[in-house]
Amino acid sequence: MDIYFLFSFVALGALTGIFAGLFGIGGGGIMVPILTYIFVKLAFPVEHIVHMALATSMTAIVPTAIASLRAHHARGAVLWPVVLKITPGILLGTFAGTFLAAYLSPKTLAIFFSFFMAIIAAQLLSNAKPKPLRQLPNAIAISAVGSGIGGISALVAIGGGTMTVPFLMWCNVALPVAIGTAAAVGLPIAFSGAMGYLINGWSVANLPNYTLGFIYYPAVIAMASASFFTAPIGAKLAHSLPVPLLKKLFALLQISLSVQMLYTVFGH
Repeated sequence: MDIYFLFSFVALGALTGIFAGLFGIGGGGIMVPILTYIFVKLAFPVEHIVHMALATSMTAIVPTAIASLRAHHARGAVLWPVVLKITPGILLGTFAGTFLAAYLSPKTLAIFFSFFMAIIAAQLLSNAKPKPLRQLPNAIAISAVGSGIGGISALVAIGGGTMTVPFLMWCNVALPVAIGTAAAVGLPIAFSGAMGYLINGWSVANLPNYTLGFIYYPAVIAMASASFFTAPIGAKLAHSLPVPLLKKLFALLQISLSVQMLYTVFGH
């Protein structure tokens, strides 16, 4: 692999870490489109590039999720009873979602990814927040919600915060605690997704060197190493920069990257 591509993975990880620290959201919206573009430039098999981008992105989230969980736990902002109730559904839904992703074509995955990111971007632009209209449901219902969150997370390689936080706020959980709890939920999502993509890609032929299943591990190592150092920088910047304005710019960036991803996939 050319040093240029290794540098690209490091730069991508650094950028993702800063945005994660600023906004408390996963990096799939950035990593997946850019990884898809880089994998095309590396001449990886076109029929696997989106699957590899999703798998690599989700695996790179694992160390970031651990760091985020620890930070929020230290602040007492994690509802561990909720985490324990939602985790079985999260694990099942995310794992099952990787099997669906492996079955779908790159073009179908790219369309779904772009559509979902457009919804997230619209939410960021409008700054819409759910009204707290009810209390937390029972364990079975929470686990069922977790299955849905996990399944979608596997298809777009996110930590689930964009869905978990609104759900918890709708159930009368305060925003800081909702964010902290969603950060804890992000770990089983990332871990289950990584294992699912590893298993689903294990026997796939014609994958490039340095892969474990669909996971391209040189990119994982480079991105995770960089984001580990830049995420705290983003968290500090959140206290000195105009975050509402940056969220709107980030939403526009997500839309642009999603369009680029569609062009990359459909143009090959």
